[in-house]
Amino acid sequence: MKIDGACYCGQIQYRAEVDPAEVEICHCTDCQTLSGSAFRIVVPAKAGSFELLSGTLRTFIKTAESGNRRIQAFCGECGTSVYSTDAEGGPGVIGLRVGTIRQRNQLPPQKQYWTRSAHRWAMDLDRLDKVEKQ
Repeated sequence: MKIDGACYCGQIQYRAEVDPAEVEICHCTDCQTLSGSAFRIVVPAKAGSFELLSGTLRTFIKTAESGNRRIQAFCGECGTSVYSTDAEGGPGVIGLRVGTIRQRNQLPPQKQYWTRSAHRWAMDLDRLDKVEKQ
């Protein structure tokens, strides 16, 4: 599936190709902290398909619990997280942040990881009252 996306302020614009069957939720504490939320939804870009159309990404390298080092790429203006990839120069799967993808409604999660770190309440959101607008 061809997708395109942008950061919140619009300075970063990109396009890529993804497989909707590979959308996943990560509940690790790094994703919770870096996203400022209970989890992060990610989809890998198909190898070689990510193309930055505008803007310049800033990066931060984080070290995971496993010891793996990951580049976190984000907009330097608005702070929107755009993707992460291997910091060691390997094949480097680019994990796109689904919230930045314009076609995000067509990318429902298919799997969850690091559920040992998941907030119990995040696993059952259907029970909450729903309000369509703020």
